Amino acid sequence: MKITDIVLDRLRLELDPPFRAAWDPEPRRAFDATIVRVHTDEGITGIGSGDLMDGFETYKHLFVGEDPLDITRHVRAIETANFHGAHYWPLEAALWDVIGKVHGRPVSELFGNAAKKLPTYASSGELKSPEERVETALQVREAGFRAMKIRIDRNRIDEGIAAVRAVREELGPGFEIMVDLNQSWRMAGDTANASDLARTRKTVARLAELDVFWVEEPLPYADLNGFRQLRAENPGVRIAAGEMHHSPTELLRYLEADALDIYQMDVVLAIGMHRARTLAELAQLKHRQFTPHSWTNGIGVLANLHVAAGVGGGPFFEFPYDPPGWTPERRDFMLAEPVRVNADGDLEVPDLPGLGVELDEDAIDRWRIK
Repeated sequence: MKITDIVLDRLRLELDPPFRAAWDPEPRRAFDATIVRVHTDEGITGIGSGDLMDGFETYKHLFVGEDPLDITRHVRAIETANFHGAHYWPLEAALWDVIGKVHGRPVSELFGNAAKKLPTYASSGELKSPEERVETALQVREAGFRAMKIRIDRNRIDEGIAAVRAVREELGPGFEIMVDLNQSWRMAGDTANASDLARTRKTVARLAELDVFWVEEPLPYADLNGFRQLRAENPGVRIAAGEMHHSPTELLRYLEADALDIYQMDVVLAIGMHRARTLAELAQLKHRQFTPHSWTNGIGVLANLHVAAGVGGGPFFEFPYDPPGWTPERRDFMLAEPVRVNADGDLEVPDLPGLGVELDEDAIDRWRIK
């Protein structure tokens, strides 16, 4: 089998009203997605998405003509291209889609087949008042979720903690709450400093009093010792991070230092499926957990799900959902059907070969950037 072509469809969904993501310097008025299709001489096409694949045309020749099943070779080639360009992990996802289709099995089975479904948490994206956040929390519980992640602005700590407190009081101790401080990395153009360690220590201690399940990205990635200190001072609160760590060796350093409770590397934005699997298994061998970041589109959600289900990730899987601003319909506009949780709040692995992606070709034609 040979790769005959790699085709990129670049899409843009206009967002009206805009989505006010907590991590964006400006409201998001469009949602971009790049669909990667790996065509083969046996008629099998693999599909991936996630990072935008900017500049990939320069490196396409490294893969065309090669056997798509030589996945280790391709992962290494992608890493060399990443060094000089962007992050091309959606290509790896498309290659795993080919491999799954060749063998007639879901990719999660090839990654270990530890679970057929994973419990999810509703991952919010916008900053909301305590009253609005309670309203959303009630909606997500009604939809079957048993947990929710709330974003807190480093410049509006009191308001953010008030939102967490309001949700805790309204939904009670049986509903798990995660908190994301969004301090580990920055969107382009966001040059503001992160909160220093002293202030962050106070914030995490206040959140511990509200019995949050984990605090995510409380510090910049460079502050490894700070992560360790937060864990030591707050034994009842899990510390989570790593979603945008692009270096497996840096993640190994975190594992060696035992800096985190939960590792969150994204397989289509950060380090790829193959490397994420290895690091997830190492984390589990150290009695730590892997629950990947999955804030992309439905194809990226599925790629992360297959790895997490393959290795037995948990305790929850991230499901981007914050109505009315962020819904499966917006997130998965390129799919025939949006990815959804079941009535119990679990995300089931699609019972289809490969990643289980089914595209809406009319939507792709409509939203393709001309």
